[in-house]
This record gives sequence, structure tokens and C-alpha cells, in this order.
Amino acid sequence: MSDRLPIIKVTSVAAERVRFLLGKRDKASLGIRVGVKSGGCSGLSYTFEYCDVENPADEKIVDQDVTVFIDAKAVLYLIGTTLDYVDEKTKSGFVFVNPNEKGKCGCGESFHV
Repeated sequence: MSDRLPIIKVTSVAAERVRFLLGKRDKASLGIRVGVKSGGCSGLSYTFEYCDVENPADEKIVDQDVTVFIDAKAVLYLIGTTLDYVDEKTKSGFVFVNPNEKGKCGCGESFHV
């Protein structure tokens, strides 16, 4: 058994939503791609998109029957992260619960490590 943290874990709620979105799409996808880019008021923001072509440099994770491709440049920022989905009265969307974050901006769209 490895003591290594998974890069990303997917909750059952997030997996259900990803499968729903992939099934609703008018073209086949390999899964989703997650990354981190510079931007936002705290310095970094998450990227989240359909993955139609596998990049050999990406890390590939399969969790909850969902395939997640992780941009190689984002791996160090995402180790131990949980991808969740919230559906509340005032907002709904994917949420990254990232133990590496040292802070977030007020709107929650960007973070810093």
C-alpha cells in the first residue's frame, strides 16, 4: 500500500455530474481535463474542460468511473485535492477542496499556495 496522496479524488456527486455533462455533450470525450493557470485576484485559478485528445504529458486518473486528465504543470498544485460538486439555492458548480491552498479570493474563483 502506498502512502502517496492521490493527485485528485472525485466525490460521487461530482462524478455523477461529470457523467451527466459528458453524456449530454454532442461529441464523445475521453473525460475531463483539470489544470491551473495564472490569473484571478489571488494569483492562480483552476481550469476545467472536456478532454477530447489525450496529451501524453497529462497525468491520468480514473476515480468513480470518471477519467480526469491533469495538466502536468498543475500536478504539484493539486496533490491531495478533492473535486466536488455543490448544488445550493444560490449557486451550483464544481468545487476544488485543495489542501495546498494558503488562501482564496473573496469570490472563490482564484487561490494562492
